[in-house]
Amino acid sequence: FMLLFLIAVGLFGVLSDNNTLFLFIKIFIGLVLSASFYYYVFRHYDFDVDFLFRMYLKGAYYAAVIGVVQFVAFRLHITPLYNFRWLFNKWGLPPGSVLGIRINSVFSEPAQCAIVLSPAAMVGFYSIFFRDTSYYTVLRSLIVIGVFILTFSSTGYFGLFIIILLLAVNFGQIANFVSALVFGAVAVFLLYRLVPEFQSRIDSTIELWIYQNYALENVNSSSFVLYNNFHVAWENFKSNFLFGTGLGSHQAAFDKYSLTKNEDILNFTFNQSDGNSMFVRLMSETGLSGLVFMFVFLRRNFVRRTGELRNNTHWLISSAMMTIILLYLLRQGNYFVNGFPFFMWMYYFNAVEYRKKMAMREEEAFDGEEEEVDGETEALPANA
Repeated sequence: FMLLFLIAVGLFGVLSDNNTLFLFIKIFIGLVLSASFYYYVFRHYDFDVDFLFRMYLKGAYYAAVIGVVQFVAFRLHITPLYNFRWLFNKWGLPPGSVLGIRINSVFSEPAQCAIVLSPAAMVGFYSIFFRDTSYYTVLRSLIVIGVFILTFSSTGYFGLFIIILLLAVNFGQIANFVSALVFGAVAVFLLYRLVPEFQSRIDSTIELWIYQNYALENVNSSSFVLYNNFHVAWENFKSNFLFGTGLGSHQAAFDKYSLTKNEDILNFTFNQSDGNSMFVRLMSETGLSGLVFMFVFLRRNFVRRTGELRNNTHWLISSAMMTIILLYLLRQGNYFVNGFPFFMWMYYFNAVEYRKKMAMREEEAFDGEEEEVDGETEALPANA
């Protein structure tokens, strides 16, 4: 039913000249193939969420180890072990003003590395702070967290703030939540003062979003890429607010509404096809219906650490997946890069498994109450 809906909206977008048939078919087929592939991965493993989560954590740890090798090799000037351009054709070596390099491991850029490692980083923080090594040992936790921080990615640091808040929400005390907010605010302040890249990102974001300052130093930054794509999506949304203009149509909308058409602004077109943000792309291509679907999906399938099953790990998997999905919504607009459907399926099937366990627990409790009542009835005297 959902695929039929996407086909209908996409074809309508093509017929109304808001999209091209090639762009729609390319994205639609890519999304269907990627989502189907990862669905069958879950089906092959009998929807064993815990097993697949452990497989992800193992892969994230290996990626972090490669990041450690990259950092050490850079300090020792062993070029082939830190500059992987000889292996990955789209790989770049991002310089860093603090330590000379920003870790990106096997990913194309530090932000990608931070996004994919964010669920593992959450497990690492949980393992250290709450002394639970069922998923990661302390050493593995430190390696993953260390590489996550050494990406010096603003997106990653926003993910750090999400991790802190989700841990506070799951451990439910007001004091924890307030402490998390204070800790997060202090962390942001220290990062702003100590990491020039982060400071530059914050400054350019404020200048663009609040003051609409299109000075060269603000336009020539990744902050402008997000700002420009949001402007494109908003203009497209206003004209097609209910269902959007169909999968793949953001690129066509970019050609219509981009601020780079202004003579005073640099004419570059980074992320014109994916919007640089899943939220931005959904707004543009699926309209209000897509945004509502995503909100309902996240809200309905979120598992919080409460109830009789509070000691299970479903809440941890749910919060870890919530972290990466939110970061995709913030700064990654590609529907299937780095296995995004895998994380969506895991978030969903984790909730399904949790609800089944809760239903079984309630059924067992109900059966126990019936047996207890029957036993009391039999024990009553005949003349009662």
